[in-house]
Amino acid sequence: MTVGRLYTPWRMKYVTTTQVEVEGCIFCAKCNDQHERDRENFLVYRGQSVFAMLNIYPYNTGHLMILPYHHVATLAEMSVEMQVELITLTTYFTELLTELMQPDGFNIGINIGRAAGAGIDSHLHVHIVPRWSGDSNFMPVIGETRVLPEELNGTYDRIVKLLNERPPTADSGWPH
Repeated sequence: MTVGRLYTPWRMKYVTTTQVEVEGCIFCAKCNDQHERDRENFLVYRGQSVFAMLNIYPYNTGHLMILPYHHVATLAEMSVEMQVELITLTTYFTELLTELMQPDGFNIGINIGRAAGAGIDSHLHVHIVPRWSGDSNFMPVIGETRVLPEELNGTYDRIVKLLNERPPTADSGWPH
């Protein structure tokens, strides 16, 4: 029996970086960075009080996160307006990803606190993970490796292209 290898060099940075090595909040650094670096930061959308970005260590292709600009760890620390924009953009991007990638479903979640699985527990974020029937197999369980069919730059470009064609606006009632 021949044993195959699947190389995922992009994961090396993740497995060798600890929270201690990252100064400040990576999410705050990305949203406070210059708009000209949005592509480099995989930041796809800037709203009034929240923004959307690709997860650079995705669970699946199209894995987005919706985050408040303010550095808050819980929903209770957010204003009602921020909460509304957070869930509205979660809905919007779920619909956008449905049109773009035709997933069979989604995992949408917020991990509040390290014990709940938050890798970065000081800055609240909503995960939107597209799922396809059969996309979960032995690789993540046994091989501790995820198989992603598209690189982040390609996913970023496709999302931003469709987002530019159908931007979320309060006047349009948020596209469905």
